[in-house]
Amino acid sequence: MKISGNEIKPGMLIEHKDDLWEVLKTQHVKPGKGGAFNQVEMKSVNKGTKLNERFRSSDTIEKASLEEINFNYLYEDEADYYFINQKSFEQINLKKNIIGEKGKFLKEELEVKICFYEEKAISVELPNQINCKIESTDVALKGQTVSSSYKPAILDNGIKIQVPPFIESGDQIVVDTRTIEYVKKI
Repeated sequence: MKISGNEIKPGMLIEHKDDLWEVLKTQHVKPGKGGAFNQVEMKSVNKGTKLNERFRSSDTIEKASLEEINFNYLYEDEADYYFINQKSFEQINLKKNIIGEKGKFLKEELEVKICFYEEKAISVELPNQINCKIESTDVALKGQTVSSSYKPAILDNGIKIQVPPFIESGDQIVVDTRTIEYVKKI
């Protein structure tokens, strides 16, 4: 699908220079002399390289068409995560570097969306919020409101986050998987 250069937004996948790019940042620039343009920072999905490009509103860019399919997480080994499609019972595996740090949130039977581009899996979307247990955290000191209102904690999956002072070890909390931040106590 063709879009104009000023419609490019962060998170989009676009086809440019015979490669697939994920848009990281955009900034609309209107210099004093000349026409306005969209300064776009992108990362190659296949190679991992970054690129800064200027797109004018008259430029047309091909927005990548992705197919999203629901899968359930099964298990992991040293290099891969394994998923199953609940409708077709097709099983696929993805390299750990595709998912990255967020792979630690995967739990058995968790439903995720896997995005395919030309029948190749390129990304995994986790649910926005996941329940986790606090493995350990520092004890909050009484009257310590002058300093920061959050303290470090380690989740049961090994991820380090900041939590409010009333959270204690063993508490169940909700974590936002997009930002890896504390949401609420259960």
